[in-house]
Amino acid sequence: MVLLAEYDESWPGQFATTAAELRVVFGDTVTEIEHIGSTSVPGLVAKPVIDIAARAVTLEGVAGKDAGLRELGFEFAPDGPPGRRTYTRAGCNLHVFPFEVWDELNQRILRDHLRETPDAVRRYGDLKRKLAVDGLSGFDYTAAKTDLIQELTDTARAHRGLPSVRVWED
Repeated sequence: MVLLAEYDESWPGQFATTAAELRVVFGDTVTEIEHIGSTSVPGLVAKPVIDIAARAVTLEGVAGKDAGLRELGFEFAPDGPPGRRTYTRAGCNLHVFPFEVWDELNQRILRDHLRETPDAVRRYGDLKRKLAVDGLSGFDYTAAKTDLIQELTDTARAHRGLPSVRVWED
């Protein structure tokens, strides 16, 4: 069963602290670091894991920072989603994206839409609670959220004049 928590006012501070540490390690190899995922949306129920997106000048340059990231407790996850470098540590996931995909990144677009759309937050939170009560976890929990996430992301992309794209990478 997935563990969900009501929105915690400390999550933005946890992100800010981690982002400051990451900026020191990354230096000029990343240009932006943002809080993404459910913990970045006030009022949204979430797994208590801070998701962070970073915009890399090049992914190869970021790979050269793996030792510094390990000192912060982050381990490279080679089996992470394609097209990015993924790192994990207790209570935090770091996704480093190529520079050129940043402006149309679904994770950022959905976050912004949820922050601006209380009804979408309610619908998404209700679904997450139902799935948790039903005992879903892992891939089953993620897959069961896909239709709503796709719908919300499509709406958000349309408001920006962007076409629909699949929310999950192969």
